[in-house]
Amino acid sequence: MTMTLSRQTVIPITELEQSAFCRSDGNLRTQTLEEEFKAGVRWQKIPTRYMKLSPEEIDAGIAEAREALGEQVILLGHHYQREDVIKYADIRGDSYLLSKQAAEVKEARAIVFCGVHFMAETADILSSDDQSVILPNMAAGCSMADMANLEEVEDCWDDMQSVLEGQGTVVPITYMNSTAAIKSLCGENGGLVCTSSNADRAFEWAWRHGDKVLFLPDQHLGRNTAKKMGISEDDMVVWNPFKPMGSLSPEQVRRSKVILWQGHCSVHTRFTTKQIEDARLDNPDVNIIVHPECVKEVVESADYVGSTEYIQNMINAAPAGTAWGVGTEINMVSRLAKENPDKEVFCLDPVVCPCATMYRIHPAYVLWVLEGLVAGLMINRIEVPAETKANARLALDRMLEISR
Repeated sequence: MTMTLSRQTVIPITELEQSAFCRSDGNLRTQTLEEEFKAGVRWQKIPTRYMKLSPEEIDAGIAEAREALGEQVILLGHHYQREDVIKYADIRGDSYLLSKQAAEVKEARAIVFCGVHFMAETADILSSDDQSVILPNMAAGCSMADMANLEEVEDCWDDMQSVLEGQGTVVPITYMNSTAAIKSLCGENGGLVCTSSNADRAFEWAWRHGDKVLFLPDQHLGRNTAKKMGISEDDMVVWNPFKPMGSLSPEQVRRSKVILWQGHCSVHTRFTTKQIEDARLDNPDVNIIVHPECVKEVVESADYVGSTEYIQNMINAAPAGTAWGVGTEINMVSRLAKENPDKEVFCLDPVVCPCATMYRIHPAYVLWVLEGLVAGLMINRIEVPAETKANARLALDRMLEISR
């Protein structure tokens, strides 16, 4: 049996930076890039002339570039984007929906993805060879995706195969919020990708093809999904990538039904049962709706649990006069409140903390890459290697099969 060497715990930089844009006063006003650079997080370098542009100057520049480019370019805006960016989006949605819809717009030669790195990778996997995907700011990563790098997951996979020695079959499932390399590993090893809305179907598919599930990279979505399907926590273990054999004994691996990777979302783990209790004290009739990336106790305390699209659809369709305490990213919650003035919609977390990596898609970066396209330059193109793309596409196609 092979054993992984113990590694020093390394917290992803994106995780350390998560609190950089938090506000106690709820003010998420977009500042000039020069001002926002003072937040002390990593920013991609950009030509100096973009640093002091006012919102009006950026608006005018983007309008001029869009007119020049016409249908050659399409802008995608994730639900978690700041208002001053998503207003430019041709399509809004979650990461997979955006990638899928963009790939269907065949006349667009360039896809500008206002999201984070793994989303742009997924768009490149799904789009045609004559389409190019652009990420406005290369520093817009994802702390959750960073928590499962390829080397660590390969070590985990090899260790499990050695422990089982043909006495059990592990099917890997990766959440959409993962790198192309991890999606590729799953595709190559008989696994698939899932979203927060079809994770239960992915588990069912996996158990038809194997004995165990390795779920990457978000332990909370994996745990909440498995519990929803009647799996006992006694049948789940957590793999710590920084410990030999994930800090598990061979027997623990053999008798487990679900192996959860030790990863999480920096935004959704901020929500607590105390926040829910406080909301219900203020209004006993409040509806609590949260994302399944929240911790188990929060999910169990909520009235409704679902994906970003589910949360949006539930609140939009709710009767006037209802109140909704929401456990998801603040830009989305603020947008839902604005679009539903006949309802009370608020974020459960009183400290306003946007996704710190998504927030790095500043309007000035959008202008920069658009003006690059006008000048014939492809700035920040995201290209997934051919072999990685092929195996990742296999994992995504398996997901599509269970979604039909």
